Amino acid sequence: MSSATDLLKLHLAQQAARGVTHVALTREVQTRLRVGRSATAAKPSASAAPPAAVPPAAAPSFRRVEYAATPAGPTPAPVSPTRPMPERISLSDPSPLAPQPQSRDEQLARLALEAENNDKARSLGTLRDTMVFATGTPDAEIVFVGEAPGAEEEKVREPFVGPAGQLLTKIIQAMGLRRNQVYITNICKFRPKIDDGRFQGSKNRAPSVGEMLSCQQFVLAELEIIKPKVIVALGSTAATGLGIEGTVGRLRGKFHDFRGTPIMITYHPSYLLRREQEDGGGIAEKRLVWEDMMKVMDQVGLPITEKQRAYFSKARG
Repeated sequence: MSSATDLLKLHLAQQAARGVTHVALTREVQTRLRVGRSATAAKPSASAAPPAAVPPAAAPSFRRVEYAATPAGPTPAPVSPTRPMPERISLSDPSPLAPQPQSRDEQLARLALEAENNDKARSLGTLRDTMVFATGTPDAEIVFVGEAPGAEEEKVREPFVGPAGQLLTKIIQAMGLRRNQVYITNICKFRPKIDDGRFQGSKNRAPSVGEMLSCQQFVLAELEIIKPKVIVALGSTAATGLGIEGTVGRLRGKFHDFRGTPIMITYHPSYLLRREQEDGGGIAEKRLVWEDMMKVMDQVGLPITEKQRAYFSKARG
């Protein structure tokens, strides 16, 4: 085998490891390959006179090419031209160094890191420093979207863990699910400041439109990764952050469309807690939320028992 053929195979092996599927050959290389094949076909005898040496001036020059390591993995070890080469090198075969598709868990982890370093949100100066991303499973059929983390959420860096979160957990359990079987996130990933935030304590406020827009890209990416069967927007602020304007009283009770996915707008658990301190203990509002949740359950194919249908009914109130 000629040295030109050896070097060509070496080059093809290196290119295949880098994911290259086509390599152009110069006319000089093509000519040498044809000459090499003709010489092999002739099979000269051992007594035949050796071919005339190629004058040094006419011999093609080759230079060593070193490839830098790519992010996909370490550079393959150089292959010696004298090492036995495979019979066939197929550049169409997938490279072992090619990056593999990321799982949804990995995509969400990368997204959380991007949200942590969200210069657009941090540059506003109206949001606190701690980023609170999401909780739950990326395999969820139902995604709950709230407005923003509060004091308790900021402490543990998980959405809906305070009093409103505990009520949301009870709602999820009443649906026959566990908290880790759904996905819970907020339209704003940072707790909004009150004044300069130094003496804010446990006080919270809803995010402004600008604050929601600074984080909206991450929520949209989360929904695109998870592809839930149903989205539940908790409160009018979350609905506004997803581009649906209006009061909860007008929007609730029916599905709206969010980029091809049904979305139910219902009352935020914190609103239900406020109503508990007022007339009737908030039973009427809890019943409305539960009616919305039964529609969500029906949409994803969860069974609804007669006992569940009676939750917060007037007969029970």
